[in-house]
Amino acid sequence: MVPNTITSSHAESEASQSSLYAFELIVERLGGKVRAGQKQEYGMMEIEVEKACGLFGNKEVGDRQVVWMSHDDEAVKLPDGFEVVARSHQGSVAGVENRARRFYGLQYHPEVTHSPDGMETLQHFLFDICESLLTGRWKMEDVPDEEIKVIRGMLGPEDHVIYALSGGVDSTVAATAVHKAIGDRLHCVFVDNGLLRYKERERVMETFERELHLPVTCIDATQQFLGKLKGVVDPEMKRKIIGKEFIAIFDAFAQDLEQTMGKRPAYLVQGTLYLDVIESCPPSGSGRTHSHTIKSHHNVGGKVVSIVRALGKILDIPGAFLKRHPFPGPGLAVRVLGDVTEGNALDILRQVGEIFIQSIKDAGIYDSIWQAFAVFLPIRSVGVQGDQRTHSHVVALRAVTSQDGMPADWYNFEHKFLDDVVRKICNSVRGVNRVVQDITSKPPSTIEWE
Repeated sequence: MVPNTITSSHAESEASQSSLYAFELIVERLGGKVRAGQKQEYGMMEIEVEKACGLFGNKEVGDRQVVWMSHDDEAVKLPDGFEVVARSHQGSVAGVENRARRFYGLQYHPEVTHSPDGMETLQHFLFDICESLLTGRWKMEDVPDEEIKVIRGMLGPEDHVIYALSGGVDSTVAATAVHKAIGDRLHCVFVDNGLLRYKERERVMETFERELHLPVTCIDATQQFLGKLKGVVDPEMKRKIIGKEFIAIFDAFAQDLEQTMGKRPAYLVQGTLYLDVIESCPPSGSGRTHSHTIKSHHNVGGKVVSIVRALGKILDIPGAFLKRHPFPGPGLAVRVLGDVTEGNALDILRQVGEIFIQSIKDAGIYDSIWQAFAVFLPIRSVGVQGDQRTHSHVVALRAVTSQDGMPADWYNFEHKFLDDVVRKICNSVRGVNRVVQDITSKPPSTIEWE
């Protein structure tokens, strides 16, 4: 089956210039036709089953379900032998199959929580349509030992490793696994780039040292990063500068280790969301077969050992740490729109973000949200505070629900919660007189603003 989650290289067609999804690629390569749709389909949308067979063999004709769409191309002619088994409420093809040739395709994301019946569809495909090909014996509990064996198999018995430790959940889970695999041959580096959240450095270092007992060197590179970012407003350029500076720091650290040990470290290890890998894929025409670059990620490259985030609980990482919301590698640089060094934008953003997150925790809804943060906007707003007219900054609040960060929907706060948070921000953070909320899903937007 080729769901809407698998990307492939662009094929010549009447479709838009974005890369075709595997569903569309199968249609086109086997003699059908794909073109830019008259209407885009993003976010939650209802589909209807037209044929209760194959993919929807456990459904009835006319059954409807909500799914998560993300496409602006559509199949307008199917290859010979294919038939439509589901359509969206706009009439676009949502599911096709050729049972004789065992081809099945979905034009939506069945794997995400925003498609409530999606897992049932996948399970039906895997264990009914594929029949005896799969056994379902895989268990998460077996993964740590398997991954540790893989790590040891990749490394020589005397190889030393530098770990780029960001303080995020994925990074920490991966570091813990590697530490279990090679012990004191692991050298973790945590870089304070001046773009961290409120008291982030102190909080994560305490967790590393007191609870996880990881060997971590903390490097304060605030001036180095902010100096390079001064005057830069283009978000992609900010990301590339930050990535370059990280590489320079890790390289310098590797040279210092080489002088100390007499041997250069063999690997740079990191843990990252698979989302980052997908969003960093090169554009069409680059000679590589992936989707268009959405945004560059500083933490994708080199020799990477990526460990699944869900392993943290099995590896005995503290639950409170595992529940932390994701934080972008470039840090607050992509949450300050424009020059991050201008004025006191970073200080304002840290204060607003801390109030927002603490309020979410106090309300008992932190674990229900995938990611929540504030954004510093490059505009000023007229306001009245006390008996004075002000011309101050505007910040945006964003909170989304998701399972993996691929698609995401905005979190629907109660009005009283928003009222309380806005009052706290405007009364506590000097220089802010207006707060707005971002209620856009992904797609069409990304979770971060830059």
